Amino acid sequence: QVQLVESGGGLVQAGGSLRLSCAASGGTFSRYALGWFRQAPGKEREFVGLISRSGDYNEYADSVRGRFTVSRDNAKNTVYLQMSSLKPEDTAVYYCAADRSTISKSPNNYDYWGRGTQVTVSA
Repeated sequence: QVQLVESGGGLVQAGGSLRLSCAASGGTFSRYALGWFRQAPGKEREFVGLISRSGDYNEYADSVRGRFTVSRDNAKNTVYLQMSSLKPEDTAVYYCAADRSTISKSPNNYDYWGRGTQVTVSA
C-alpha cells in the first residue's frame, strides 16, 4: 500500500510559479510511474503530466506543455510538479497518483492517489 501526500499548493498571481511536491511512503517508489492530475470545480479530473519509473520519459497535456515539468527523486521518494507561467484556468485541486503496472494518461490506470492540494491562480 502506497500513501501519497501532496504539498506546495497555494494562491499565486497569473504569470507566477509554484512547485508541488508529492511524498510517497509504504512501497518501493521506483516501481511506480507517477502522474499529476487536476480537477476544477464542476469539471472532470484531467491529466496534467506523468513521469516514468526511471524518470527518463515524460508526457504532458497540451494545455500545460512547455509551462509545467514533472520530475522525481527516487532517493527521496518524491515527485514534483514545477508550474510556471500560471494562468487562472490552471486553478484546480492537484493530485498525484502512482501506477504500478502501466504508464498512462488515464486516471483509471492509477492505483494510489493523494488527497490533493489546492492551486488558485488570480488574474
